[in-house]
Amino acid sequence: MKKIIIPTLLLLLSMSAMGQSSRPAFKPGEWLKFRIHYGILNASYATLHLTSKTLDDIPVYHVVGKGKTTGFASIFFKVDDTYESYFGREHGKPYKFIRKIDEGGYTKDIEIEFDYDKDKAILIDNKNDTKKNIAIHDGIQDLISASYYLRSNYNLEEFEEGESINLDMLFDDDGVFKFQLKYLGKEILRTKYGKVECLKFRPLVQSGRVFKEKESLTLWVSNDWNKIPIRIKADLAVGSLKADLDGYNGLKNQFKIIMD
Repeated sequence: MKKIIIPTLLLLLSMSAMGQSSRPAFKPGEWLKFRIHYGILNASYATLHLTSKTLDDIPVYHVVGKGKTTGFASIFFKVDDTYESYFGREHGKPYKFIRKIDEGGYTKDIEIEFDYDKDKAILIDNKNDTKKNIAIHDGIQDLISASYYLRSNYNLEEFEEGESINLDMLFDDDGVFKFQLKYLGKEILRTKYGKVECLKFRPLVQSGRVFKEKESLTLWVSNDWNKIPIRIKADLAVGSLKADLDGYNGLKNQFKIIMD
């Protein structure tokens, strides 16, 4: 179950929904921290840190996402995950993706290198010492770069409730994953920072072993220029999960709080 939940959460935690390209939604130095609850347990924390670098003479953003169980929850399931993405500062295309995880003894250590000249990605499995070529196109995204791409390239004002965005992603040896995100409208949430007006979304997932239904996940992001995640809720096949924004630093724009 954790093999699916953790990657899904990292995508949504990094996802600041659909930004407006007329004004940047993020900048190097942005850092976000989330507290994840499983039922009544404070199960884990997740962080995302964005910096700027150069990869093979290409100006890129570098994002490091980390997820780790803490305290009492780690007795039941120990998680220590690291995800990294290098994507172009100009167009948002991913050039390199790293996934190194340890989830209750289930481990993976993979790297994906994107070669757009040859329309292929090379997936390197360091654990099993294997390589695999996967066909890609110019619009492909990895698990982390997808969120920043959406922040930069979609204008929410053009969307109506019920409309969806579809995106092809590659982050594992299962091949290209088709991600869909449906817009549900606006809602005000009470948070540790005060009341925040949010945009509400429904990522569509596969029902069955992990999630109760196809629409078991809900995502709220701040309705400001940052579009940072405020809350995620998931109805699982066993129990429920919630993640809340617990800390932030280096935001590009002002974080709007509704004053009573």
